[in-house]
Amino acid sequence: MTTTKTAAAKTALRLVLIAAAAASLTACNAASRIGDIGKAPEMSQIQDPQAKVGYQPVSLPMPTPLPTERNPNSLWRTGAKAFFKDQRANKVGDILTINIAIDDQAKLANESKRSRANTEKAGMPNLFGLQADTLNRVLPTGASASSLVDLSSDTTNDGKGSVDRNEKIVLKVAALVTQTLPNGNLVIQGHQEVRVNYELRDLQITGVIRPEDITAQNTLSYEKIAEARISYGGRGQITDVQQPRYGQQLYDIIMPF
Repeated sequence: MTTTKTAAAKTALRLVLIAAAAASLTACNAASRIGDIGKAPEMSQIQDPQAKVGYQPVSLPMPTPLPTERNPNSLWRTGAKAFFKDQRANKVGDILTINIAIDDQAKLANESKRSRANTEKAGMPNLFGLQADTLNRVLPTGASASSLVDLSSDTTNDGKGSVDRNEKIVLKVAALVTQTLPNGNLVIQGHQEVRVNYELRDLQITGVIRPEDITAQNTLSYEKIAEARISYGGRGQITDVQQPRYGQQLYDIIMPF
């Protein structure tokens, strides 16, 4: 009994500590939100992407570098699209425009049905030479040797699922070249914030591009970005109303049923 009480006390203590930790986190965030009442969301400061906490340079398999071709007596420069200086982004710190035009549609429907019915019956008219009438005298009142076992089961399962999604995003964002890889490919990172009234829309894009895919207008389409990471969201009063409360989110996570 003592061991059971000790285990129950430890379990209760763990639950109290978890609840206290969750309450402290909620209180900190609630205090911050209370301080922002009546004010628009603060915009992020412009800073060097490489100076951000958690920034990691991209490392990818690279081919063997080829010898650089030199044409000292030629007016044409290798890789250029004109006799004048190439204005396309090609080194760290250069800027190019990314065109994002996502039009994604998906529609799926799935239905499955399963039904099964089983019936089992068993009797014992003879047991070691004893006849059914003798067995009936031994068996409890109401029992019959001819139908000792009578089992039946009926199972029916009907499942349906559907997905109907339609997403369309058309945006333009200026990205910064943050790294040049050994094979000449460029690592880019773009961040754009737009605040309208009390709602802040946040667009972020990162990835690896080829300088050859950059157009003469110094633009690039998003589908030419390798390892692309595109995030479009926001924060503010509208986003806050659309999110469930912290208690409800915690309840959905810990409840097993």
